Amino acid sequence: MKAIILENAGGTENLKLREIEKPTIKEDEVLIEVKSISINPIDVKTRSGKGAFQKLKHENPLILGWDISGIVVETNSSKFKLNDEVFGMINFPGHGKGYAQFVAASENHLALKPKNINFEEAAATTLAALTALQAIEKAEVKEGQNVLIHAASGGVGHFAVQIAKYLGASVTGTSSAKNKEFVLSLGADQHIDYKNYDWENSDEKFDFILDTIGGENIDNSVKVLEEGGILISIPSGLNEDVEEKAASVKANGFKMLVHSDGKDMEELAKILERGVLKPHIYKTYQFNEISNAHKELEKGRTVGKIVVNF
Repeated sequence: MKAIILENAGGTENLKLREIEKPTIKEDEVLIEVKSISINPIDVKTRSGKGAFQKLKHENPLILGWDISGIVVETNSSKFKLNDEVFGMINFPGHGKGYAQFVAASENHLALKPKNINFEEAAATTLAALTALQAIEKAEVKEGQNVLIHAASGGVGHFAVQIAKYLGASVTGTSSAKNKEFVLSLGADQHIDYKNYDWENSDEKFDFILDTIGGENIDNSVKVLEEGGILISIPSGLNEDVEEKAASVKANGFKMLVHSDGKDMEELAKILERGVLKPHIYKTYQFNEISNAHKELEKGRTVGKIVVNF
């Protein structure tokens, strides 16, 4: 089968297209013929030697990628049968091996792909969507709350806006001014241009804030966090002080790392099927163009998700 191997940490030239053996499946696993995958910041960080690289560097071969959609072609699972169309985030934060023509996956990391979405849309609605869902579930967001989603035009952010709105919250999203209309089109009630906003003197207070940026963005968030509110920060390495900073305003701060979860994937499948959740695909690439997909994501201007197709 074809796979993209990471030969060394560094630039995109280290991503090499190779022919390797198909994986074999264990009990409660399925073999998926992959149709689409999506690319995330963690892929880029790991390729460069950060992210999950230290954990995975002894894997041989090291195959990046966690977000896939495709068709079950072999099964040792009681949940999925041959020819089922499935999607999921595979074995995160472990070795997902998603950049491959065939992927072995636990039945507990997958859900059936809704019939009203295609493989590209399914692959896009995995790690980023799970991150948004798991953060919102952790914060127990409910109807009537005031919610702030940072980087609302990005991968995690554009899903978080839609999910929080679906739950009945009043949602404000931050982005650059050029992405204001996109953020509002997701269902956000208000938009903040993060480059031109006076956080210090804002009258607005939020019950829940999702921080996808870290660093000084946590400081800005704390200034508009309601007493007793919740701030969840997801960029590891840039959010070490979130608990203490939130506590300084009598609020609750948490770091969070997304994890593979089939039940959460099933929840995403339900709201995709209802049309409540819609992934925005920014650009698509073919499998042999995966280096270009990485370069595009590294620009930091992605609106929604980047998808790679077989």
